[in-house]
Amino acid sequence: MEDSANEITPITFDSLPAAMAQLIEAVSRIEQLLTEERLPTKAEEKMLNITEATVFLRLTKSTIYSKVCRGEIPAFKTGRRLYFDKQELTGWIKSSRKTTNEDIRAKAERFLSSSKFMPATKRRAHRY
Repeated sequence: MEDSANEITPITFDSLPAAMAQLIEAVSRIEQLLTEERLPTKAEEKMLNITEATVFLRLTKSTIYSKVCRGEIPAFKTGRRLYFDKQELTGWIKSSRKTTNEDIRAKAERFLSSSKFMPATKRRAHRY
């Protein structure tokens, strides 16, 4: 297989079992490294309790309880306990972004330029 100096040594029939053992060991180490890399993504999917959610959202417990009661924050209730999905909370924070004046102007321009909007001078009067 390979020496520490990255030189490839020829494999003979007699050294084949040792080379296979080294190969299997190397594959096992690679699998272990790949498994360890996936673990942090699983940790991101964990559920937060109310105390962790207060730290994450920077809100008081009472504020979170009232927002959950009004249906403003996505939450799961198991018995008397509340749990929060960290990804859903992040999505909730991003969705409650305040609309800027530029966003309002752009929306108004799209509305005015659409075919749905017709000025009053072009509308026909209905006769009954």
